[in-house]
Amino acid sequence: MVFIAVGTQRQQFSRLFKIVDNSKMLSKKEIIAQAGFTKYNSNKITMLDFISQEQLDDYIEKSEFVICHGGVGTIFSCLAKKKKVLVVPRLKKYKEHKNDHQLEICKQLQKEGYILFLEENEDIDKKLQELEKKKFKIYKNDAKYLEILKKVI
Repeated sequence: MVFIAVGTQRQQFSRLFKIVDNSKMLSKKEIIAQAGFTKYNSNKITMLDFISQEQLDDYIEKSEFVICHGGVGTIFSCLAKKKKVLVVPRLKKYKEHKNDHQLEICKQLQKEGYILFLEENEDIDKKLQELEKKKFKIYKNDAKYLEILKKVI
């Protein structure tokens, strides 16, 4: 099972779901999504609006890997469970967020070796192939977290 999490921002993030719907590699996988306020209809993705933290943790734990927005809470929840994460940052130009801080966070975390992120116009299937093969740094809940955030901020 693949889990998608887009957080609870009020801005729509249907772009991520369209990307997933168009993926050939994900076409035969069970996909469950925490969609928050985003309204999107899909024949491939089981859409759940809001879920509890316990449910979120359970879906992350059971997933093969996670596709998510660039929210640090979501990303670090996945990393703490040693899950591979493909991040699609919300972008200001699409009115998915007020600024591009998620993009900056993704660039830094990818540079540090913790995640992969899907840049605009990249092919998700190629990125998923890279995700399968890639060995990531193991995240430990220590001062490194604050150091990464300070660099980004």
